[in-house]
Amino acid sequence: MTHLKTLSLTFISFFFIACGGSADTAVTSATDTSYEVAEKTTQDEILNAINDARAVARDCQDGNGLVSAAPALTWNHELYASAYEHSYDLAKSDTFSHYGSGTQTDITGSNNNNTSYFNDRIKANGYVGYKTIGENIAGGQETIQEAVSAWIASPAHCTNLMNADFKEIGVAVVTDSSSKYGIYWTQSFGAKK
Repeated sequence: MTHLKTLSLTFISFFFIACGGSADTAVTSATDTSYEVAEKTTQDEILNAINDARAVARDCQDGNGLVSAAPALTWNHELYASAYEHSYDLAKSDTFSHYGSGTQTDITGSNNNNTSYFNDRIKANGYVGYKTIGENIAGGQETIQEAVSAWIASPAHCTNLMNADFKEIGVAVVTDSSSKYGIYWTQSFGAKK
């Protein structure tokens, strides 16, 4: 079983794709948390799979017709830290949302005595001064190829994945066999001003 959700924030306007709600723009700090950095081969495999998908013009079935191929993204460790924090929280709390669980595994939320939201996590992990950010999540896909295929098959996820305004990305995958989906993927996208 697989599951997907996507979210995008552009400039001051919030664009919610495939889920509702509002974003809290409070800056939080996750500096007391250390994150494992993706091994280079895994990081390269993930980045290559995503950039290969972006290199092909496609119709995301979102009503906008054929979208041109998008430029390659570069890896950003701050976006990776945000993605890892959220994938870890999803797996350990057995939840599935762009909101953090509000438990101890929701580091940014715990540090702020609140539940985190994707923009909170991105800022708390040091990605500031951005003009646009976004997030895709997925659950249950065994490989990056399966996750990318699922994101492409979903209009909202495909739109985020093909967004030419995004320049950088961090992607994390965390597994927990006792959780509902067993494996959780988070893509954090961004572009600096």
